[in-house]
Amino acid sequence: MKRQAYEPILITDAPRSQDDQLTTRQRRYVLMMGIRVACLVVGAILVGVQAPLLWLWLSLCGLGMVLIPWLAVLLANDRPPKEEHRLANRFHHRHRDEAPPMSLTAEERPHKIIDAEP
Repeated sequence: MKRQAYEPILITDAPRSQDDQLTTRQRRYVLMMGIRVACLVVGAILVGVQAPLLWLWLSLCGLGMVLIPWLAVLLANDRPPKEEHRLANRFHHRHRDEAPPMSLTAEERPHKIIDAEP
């Protein structure tokens, strides 16, 4: 089955905007850094009150303070993957003599004719 040269893009298939994705990543980063600060504060309070099993609690807080920034940076830089068909089409069109889909004029694009009478 040969693919048509022009396929309309449905709004339901549209990805989230770049601004929305950036805002979500920024919020996630700030939340994770807040958890890191909480680990530091809890560790300081535990040392001040001489809590039982202090070595265990301080090692857990220290582990959180080391791992959370690393995870926060990874998640803040994470973007959704590009669609496979976009990458495949770009590569496919580069090696084909056929014109790209949007360079066709309205008359050249394949279209359906809907007849009002049966």
